[in-house]
Amino acid sequence: MRMTEKQFNKYFSAFILIGMSVVTCIVTGIKLRGAAEGQTLWLLMSALGSLMGVLATVCSANGWIITFLFGVLDVTIYGVACWVNWMEGGSGLGNALLHFLYFVPMQLVGFLQWKRRGAKGDSQVKARRLTPAMRWAWLGISVVATVVLYLILARFDRSAAQGFLRVAVILDVIPLVCNVIGQLLMSTAYMEQWIFWIAVNIFSIALWINSDQSFAPVYIVKYSFYLLNSFNGLRIWYNLSKEQ
Repeated sequence: MRMTEKQFNKYFSAFILIGMSVVTCIVTGIKLRGAAEGQTLWLLMSALGSLMGVLATVCSANGWIITFLFGVLDVTIYGVACWVNWMEGGSGLGNALLHFLYFVPMQLVGFLQWKRRGAKGDSQVKARRLTPAMRWAWLGISVVATVVLYLILARFDRSAAQGFLRVAVILDVIPLVCNVIGQLLMSTAYMEQWIFWIAVNIFSIALWINSDQSFAPVYIVKYSFYLLNSFNGLRIWYNLSKEQ
C-alpha cells in the first residue's frame, strides 16, 4: 500500500521530534557528567531550548500556527546562549542581538499574520510564493546586507584571527542575514522562506562546530535535525503554495 503525503508528513515529523529528543538527552547527559561548575544550568537550558525549537520548526513546516508558542521559548534561550559564547571570546554577537531584538517580537507578528491567512487549530496557513522580481530583489538585499554587516561585526570580533576575512564573523553574519529574511518570509507565509532556513542551518552547524562551549554539541545536533526538517518544509510549502 502506497504511503500518502499526509502519512509521510506525520511519520517524518515524528522522526524529527523523537530523534531530536533522544539525541539531545543523550548528548546532554554525557556533557553533564564532565561539566564544570556553572555549566550545568547552561547545558539544561540549551537542551530545553533545542526541544522547543524542534517543536516550532516541525509545526512551521506543517503550516500550524502553534509554531509561534514554541518559537518564543526557543529564540529567547538561544539568544542568551549566543551572548554567553561571544562574551567568552567566541562568535555569536550578531545572532544574540538578532534573537533579542528581532526574533522575539516577530513571534507575535507571525502569529497575527498567520491567523489572518486562515491558520487556526489544525488548519494550515494559506501559503504563497514570491514573484520572480521579488526573488531577485531579496537575493540582492541578502548579498548587500551580508557585506555591510560583515564590515560592522568584524570590528567587534574577539577571536584571534588575523587579516580581512575572518571565519568566525562570516559564520555569524550569514545566518544572521538569512534568519532576518527567513523570518520575514515566514511571518508573511511565503514558500521561499525555506531556502533561507536551509542556509541558516548549514552555517549554524559550522558556527557551533568551531565553538568550544560545553553546550555546543547540543546545538550541532539541533541544527542538523533542523536541516532535515527544512528540506521537508520546502516540499510541503511548495505544495501548499501551489494550491494558492
